[in-house]
Amino acid sequence: MAKGRKWVLVKHFEGLPERSDLNIQEFDIPDVKDGELLLEIVVLSVDPYMRGWSRKANPGDTMTGGVIGKVTESKDANFKVGEHVVARCGWVTHAVVAGKDAVRVPPLPEGVPLSLGIGTLGMPGLTAYFGLLEICDVKPVDTVYVNGAAGAVGSVVGQIAKLKGCKVIGSAGSDEKVDYLKNELGFDEAYNYKKVTPDKLKKELEKLAPKGIDVFFENVGGEASSVVYTHMNKHGRAAICGTISNYNSPGTTKPKVTEFVQHTIYNAIRIQGFVVFDYFDKSGPALKELTGWVKEGKIKYREHVHNGFESMYDAFMDLFSGKNIGKVVINV
Repeated sequence: MAKGRKWVLVKHFEGLPERSDLNIQEFDIPDVKDGELLLEIVVLSVDPYMRGWSRKANPGDTMTGGVIGKVTESKDANFKVGEHVVARCGWVTHAVVAGKDAVRVPPLPEGVPLSLGIGTLGMPGLTAYFGLLEICDVKPVDTVYVNGAAGAVGSVVGQIAKLKGCKVIGSAGSDEKVDYLKNELGFDEAYNYKKVTPDKLKKELEKLAPKGIDVFFENVGGEASSVVYTHMNKHGRAAICGTISNYNSPGTTKPKVTEFVQHTIYNAIRIQGFVVFDYFDKSGPALKELTGWVKEGKIKYREHVHNGFESMYDAFMDLFSGKNIGKVVINV
């Protein structure tokens, strides 16, 4: 029987994941049944949510995640051998999936890498799209603030907001990223949060957003977010996408958003958490629009690329060290 490889959780992470918390194992690739596809994985994704997922996983579970796979055997009439599909197979080299659970990679603009199907034209891009346009109902008059702005989601949030006529402010973790946001992606303002710490943020926001903030796209959490809420305008909207600042912290020392309830009440701020999977039934038109923007050069992207299945752990850790600009992908 043919063999595949997978990354499995050996024990729950304590703080930052350690290499010894994970292990690569071989497995028997199952036979393909009616309605199923055999995929050879060509691109793997790592994303911050995987750290939160691991808390509920059991030792021995395969690490979760989205992939792009090449169909090498098909018993579903809707898919042909040689096509590429997006599926949620986890950190594996091969997988058998139900055809109904696979989505064909749409035609991509010329010169665009296949990996964009799990990046700007995949889950991260859709997260930005629905969080900003549906949950926050962004308007051209809005001032939009996004943290984690140089990441896979935040970079798309800022660019969509600019396309909609908004003023956009972003925070990121290095001067290089700030330069990228302002000079490549067209953000109006950006700052390095390692220099503008929470105790300095109030004055910075007064300078960068003198008329206040209308929309807050939250990717990070922590005390800096408390300051952002105090600077939001009446009837502001906040989309809570992630809190990467506390994913690796023990329960007693997690960075907290301490003072925002009073401001939320008095300014009638609407706060909504969301997961993009709830919007996948609407993904067709959204992906069409995102693809058009990429083709027209209106949305730019960068990828942080690792090569080889063995590099999954290193790629995962780059998310938490802040080494990446844009989406982290692994070419198998």
